[in-house]
Amino acid sequence: MTKYYALAVATGYWKPSDNYTDKIIDALEDKIENGDFIVISEKAISTATGNIIDESTIKTSLNAKVIARFWMRIAWGYPLGILCRFGQRLLRRLREYPLESGSRHKQVALQHAGLMQALMFGSEGGIDGSNLPYSYVSLPLGNAAEIAREIQNQIRLKLRKDVCVIIADTDKTYKFRNFFFTPRPKPLKGIHSFGGFTTYIIGRALKLKKSSTPLAVAGCNLQASEALKITNIADKARGTGSGATVWDMAARFQVEVNGVSWDMLAKIRHNPLVIVRKK
Repeated sequence: MTKYYALAVATGYWKPSDNYTDKIIDALEDKIENGDFIVISEKAISTATGNIIDESTIKTSLNAKVIARFWMRIAWGYPLGILCRFGQRLLRRLREYPLESGSRHKQVALQHAGLMQALMFGSEGGIDGSNLPYSYVSLPLGNAAEIAREIQNQIRLKLRKDVCVIIADTDKTYKFRNFFFTPRPKPLKGIHSFGGFTTYIIGRALKLKKSSTPLAVAGCNLQASEALKITNIADKARGTGSGATVWDMAARFQVEVNGVSWDMLAKIRHNPLVIVRKK
C-alpha cells in the first residue's frame, strides 16, 4: 500500500483579483519535488477569480422562502438531520435557520444548482459561504480542468518541477465497494454525480466511507480511487480555515453570521495549497 506525506502551505487569504498563480509559485518555491501532488482548494480559486455572489442583493422567490422556513427548519432540523446523525449543535442551528438570509441563499442555489441541490442542508451544488465575508458565497468553477492545466504548466515553466495538480472541494464523495458517488456536480471522471440531497442522505445514513472530492487533475493520470485518497489526506492537513461552516466562522469571530469582514479573514492562517508526496 502506498503511503503519503502531506504538508499544508500557508499563502495568506486570497481575495478577488489576487494573482493566485503568482501566489502559488511563490509559496511552492524550494518546497516541491518532481512527482509531488499539489492539491488546491477550489474555493480559494473561485474567490481569487471573483467567482462569488453577494447574496444581500438577491431577491427571493416563494420557493426559496418555503425551503428556508419549512424544509430547512423542520425536515433537516428533525427527521433528516437525525437520520444523517447530525450533532445537537447543528440540529439546533438548523431548527433556527435564518429566514431572510437563508431564503436568499436558497434562491442562489435554485438559480445556479437546481432544486435537488437547493434541498441540501449546505454547500448546495458546490455553493459555499464558509471562509467568505459578509453575505458572499463562492460558486463552483466551470473550468476546473483548464485552470489545473495552466497551474501545472506554470509550475513546470517557473519552478522547473513536474508535479500533478489537483483541484478539490471539501464536499464529500462516498464509497460503496468500488463505486464512488457524490451529490457534488462535475467531479473527476470515475466519480458519479447524481441525486443531490438524496445522495448525501444515503451516504450519511449508511455511514459509508467518505472523502473530499477531486474535481480536476493535470500533469498525471490518476484513477478516482487514488485521487480520492490524496485529496482526503490533503483535506485533513489543510484544516478548516476560519471554520467548517458559516456558523462556526461567525462564532470564532463572535459576530453575526453576516458580520465577518475581509480583514477578519485575513488574520487567520489559510492553507489553500497542500503538497502530498509519496513516502
